[in-house]
Amino acid sequence: MLNKELSENQNIEFKESWRDEYIKWICGFANAYGGTLFIGIDDSGKIVGIENAQKLLEDIPNKVRDILGIIIDVNLLQKDGLDYLEIVTPAYPSPINYKGQYHYRTGSTKQELKGHALDRFLLRKYGRTWDSVPQPYVSIDDLDPNTFEFFIKKAIDSKRLELKDIPSSYDELLDKLLLKEGNYLKRSAVLLFHKEPERFFTGCYVKIGYFEDESTILYQDVIEGSLFAQVEKTMDLLLTKYMKALISYEGIHRIERYDYDTDALREIIHNAIVHKDYSSGIPIQIRVYHHKIRIFNVGELPENWTVETLLSKHNSRPFNPEIASVFFRAGLIESWGRGIETVINKSKAYNGTVPSFEFLSGLMVEFESNYPNKRLGDKEKTREKTREKTREKIIDLIKEDATITTQELAEILEITPKGVEWQIQKLKKEGILSRVGAKKGGRWEVL
Repeated sequence: MLNKELSENQNIEFKESWRDEYIKWICGFANAYGGTLFIGIDDSGKIVGIENAQKLLEDIPNKVRDILGIIIDVNLLQKDGLDYLEIVTPAYPSPINYKGQYHYRTGSTKQELKGHALDRFLLRKYGRTWDSVPQPYVSIDDLDPNTFEFFIKKAIDSKRLELKDIPSSYDELLDKLLLKEGNYLKRSAVLLFHKEPERFFTGCYVKIGYFEDESTILYQDVIEGSLFAQVEKTMDLLLTKYMKALISYEGIHRIERYDYDTDALREIIHNAIVHKDYSSGIPIQIRVYHHKIRIFNVGELPENWTVETLLSKHNSRPFNPEIASVFFRAGLIESWGRGIETVINKSKAYNGTVPSFEFLSGLMVEFESNYPNKRLGDKEKTREKTREKTREKIIDLIKEDATITTQELAEILEITPKGVEWQIQKLKKEGILSRVGAKKGGRWEVL
């Protein structure tokens, strides 16, 4: 037997005899962190020996060199009269392929990389990230001036940029933010400053749903636009439509207290948008229940990280460094890896609860209310308060513009036209609102 401490793991593999296909395993070690392949040892770690050790000692290095183009060490070892081989493969900085296939060692298994996983692997090996890749067929003229101005204001207000350091043109600003490569904008620039980034990247939006239980959805919204717009619209919708608040007064001042710390919630949404894997085609998903909120964004933890690493003190390792850099300059996130710690501390101080964190092909964060046993009647009261707020907004908008259309109301309120029509019918029945004149060219009257 080998030393008891020696067993198969991420860096060690046992094979009883040699087959040329095991060059794939060597390829996997080279693409990961290096490793050792032992020939002449069974899965339990028992040395069974090989008969053609001397021939393999010469053949294996030559075959690996010819097929993979790399140099490895092959050592002949002996124990109890049995020959076995130790094949030591170093980690290589450049990607290594086996006849056009890219293999990778993870845990104690070998995987062939394909699709998005292969894209990420190749980018990482060349020192690139997905958001740093140039994006053809989009120019500075396609980007949104209002979003640039939003960023500039945020950056100045947060003191992450001085007014004197703001370039005179948006094109120069993109250069300063390192969001260009030659004549091309990078993917990060499109996501950050284009009104419709989904024209280029499927699934780059946020989906919110209100659930009665795990399988029953009552209503939902989709938030699109630039990443900055998604942050603002998502928080606005959560606070005005999806979340309940207890109302109290201090003197003449109205106080709204939500079940969750809104700063902690905003921090998680910022992190979801910054760290999402935008190559996946899967939107950020927010499920709201009467007693909890669950936020999921597909992505990857840094290599060799676990959820425990994330929850402990750690350095900042953003999945999309260029997007993270711009969010940092806008004052929306920190760059010290303290985001999760801040969320936990704020939540604990606010209502005594700590969000749960779980990694399932992406990060899932769940905020629990400290009123978990609220009955459906409480939800209905909250929903009614939301409807009342919407009614008040409709009346205010009509007072400002008596010719406003149902579609315009829906766009401003960010609800469906059917939702607006339902509210208007209620207002009409209650004698609060009436329509004067034809459907087209008419006007509203608040009674």
